[in-house]
Amino acid sequence: MRYRTLGSTGLTVSEIGFGTIPILSGNVPVLPDYCSPTLPEAVDIMTAAYRMGCNFYDTAIPEEYGDAEYKLGVFAERIGREHIIIADKARAADGNDMFREVLRSAENLGTQPDIYFAHQVDEKNQDETFSRYGALDALCDLKKAGVIGYTGIATHYYSVAKRAAADSRVDVIQTSGNILERGIMERIAEEPLFRSKGLILNKVYAAGCLLNVFQPSELIGGILHWPFSCALIGIGTEEQADAAMQEEYPPLQFSFEDVTARLAERFPPIECDRCQRCVCPLGYEIHIVLRQYNYFHLGKHYWARKKLRMNIDEFAESCRRCIDRPCMKQCPRKLRIPELIAMIREMTE
Repeated sequence: MRYRTLGSTGLTVSEIGFGTIPILSGNVPVLPDYCSPTLPEAVDIMTAAYRMGCNFYDTAIPEEYGDAEYKLGVFAERIGREHIIIADKARAADGNDMFREVLRSAENLGTQPDIYFAHQVDEKNQDETFSRYGALDALCDLKKAGVIGYTGIATHYYSVAKRAAADSRVDVIQTSGNILERGIMERIAEEPLFRSKGLILNKVYAAGCLLNVFQPSELIGGILHWPFSCALIGIGTEEQADAAMQEEYPPLQFSFEDVTARLAERFPPIECDRCQRCVCPLGYEIHIVLRQYNYFHLGKHYWARKKLRMNIDEFAESCRRCIDRPCMKQCPRKLRIPELIAMIREMTE
């Protein structure tokens, strides 16, 4: 296992971290798929990862990750709390709500988290999260009180990540990226604001979707040149831990065209890298809809179709009527977005 420095925190973290979604039990609507191990089995899985050099474990509150938070706490006590770094998260924008969630997490874990993230910060809730008395202020107060070690913002939106990078209250940023959905990380690599922040990367396997086409060695090796501190892999079995952590994979260089060509052997992919430059004046999230199309064809049929059906009819009709179409002007890959949206609408009928 190789190690990297987590921004300006002074922490040294394993290059590959343990994402705890797959060890949860229950019926939580999340991706990737989870394996529902028993408590002893989950502890054994986390221990196997630890023995391969993993020292970074990421979880979230029960409403998001089921009982994973509790299982991680049991493992931390078993292995020795001082040997691992725990990152926890809660989807709370209000400061009072965040304060309560952090205290509840500490109780569930049986210890204090090293890093705590405001989770799923997006373009709708970011103002409240970053505002005075918002979630970020609460995390700063909890850091000063010694309840958490460092503050974090977790987001899938480049605009929010950049705002966090410019905010001195934020120690660590968590965002997503993989060899297909590389747009956010490529923009981060070009932006100096991120250089002093710790950066955690998730969705390296695209919630498991890309494992249908690529090997773990390719998915991990293909992202190693990016400027992250730790790449999270969702792990629910010892075999999955072995695949991600047993070897130090060499860096690989996949062009975007290399990736889409491999996908094209199975289905005609939409060649979107989720750079998120395609801002819709009506507020529709184009990059998410294009992602759902690819995820649908990569095996997440029910989940992707369910997400698409929420507003695809309204979206497609608005897109058809749009005259300016700034999304097409902003797209560096020159995608014919209105035609793609219409095609996706037909797919969901």
